[in-house]
Amino acid sequence: MGNPLRILHVVVNMNRGGAETLIMNLYRNIDRSKIQFDFLTSKKGVFDDEIEQLGGNIHRIPYISDVGHFAYKKHLDSFFRENDTYKVVHAHMDKMSGLVLQSAKKAGIPKRISHSHNTRSEGGLASRIYKWYAGNLIMNNATNLLACSRQAARWLFKDKQADILKNGIECTSFSYSAETRNIVRKEWNIDSGTTVLGHVGRFAQQKNHRFLIDIFAEFVKETENAVLILIGEGTLKPEIVAKVKALKLENKVKFLGVRSDINRILQAFDVFIFPSLHEGLPVSLIEAQAAGLPCIISDRISQEVDLGINLIEFLPISNKSIWISHLMKLTNINRNRDILSDSFSKQGYSINETANELKEFYLSMSG
Repeated sequence: MGNPLRILHVVVNMNRGGAETLIMNLYRNIDRSKIQFDFLTSKKGVFDDEIEQLGGNIHRIPYISDVGHFAYKKHLDSFFRENDTYKVVHAHMDKMSGLVLQSAKKAGIPKRISHSHNTRSEGGLASRIYKWYAGNLIMNNATNLLACSRQAARWLFKDKQADILKNGIECTSFSYSAETRNIVRKEWNIDSGTTVLGHVGRFAQQKNHRFLIDIFAEFVKETENAVLILIGEGTLKPEIVAKVKALKLENKVKFLGVRSDINRILQAFDVFIFPSLHEGLPVSLIEAQAAGLPCIISDRISQEVDLGINLIEFLPISNKSIWISHLMKLTNINRNRDILSDSFSKQGYSINETANELKEFYLSMSG
């Protein structure tokens, strides 16, 4: 048996974001006797130790925000010139992937994948203009296009044909458990009669936490025995903490930071609330449905996230009163949270099937 085909994944860092969580789910479940992952990153990440334990190599160069355009390009060119034995480069940086793939092509890397995980660029005007420039480099330098949803493909690749790789999860690890629910609630000192609203996402403009706090502030006026659980970290967290204090909700909003046990935490929630301004296809919403959670989410999110098991409600972020009324309705319903495991595999969201699909995709590229 020969050595496994080594795939170079390019990300900013390997922290617990949606795309990074998907990559790790794939890495854990792919046949590593045939496919091995290496990583080109710019910052340390929480998954680094596990990556190395699984046999992956981590390379690091400075990021553009730290060194500027010309130095970043110089580092990219130098890296690929010195590591030109890779046959496949898989870039997960949305529009910024254009710069990565341009350098990979210059170094003679034969297969270069651009993977779309979103539907809009973040940042101010200057940042978006720069990302537009970088995104225009993708088509001339990518050999293959992947996306998490059709909407994400249209955003990054316009009318070009892309393969859809669904954001698979380990479905059974999220299956509802009343015992786990009671244990987790006890850890947080939350009694069985308390309504728990939950959200998982980094504190960034995209996730729309300001709107979420406004909704909760109105909801607790009607349902006093309620708490909001926020999972994640990010640059906007101090602002949201300050907003919570200003509204005197400190005793009702819990900030749990980044967690490695999302599958446990979801058991304790009653409703998953997700008012994002834009998304590709969030892994967290697939996980919430696997836990049998009713989800009220922004109508800016792709319809493809709805797995057809009557758990998703799309609402406009232009009308807060609709969100509050739907929350009131949902929290007054006793719901059976048992989900048939084949509901996910039939629609391609089982991580085993996704990992096998990706394995065959990589092997076909290597000949």
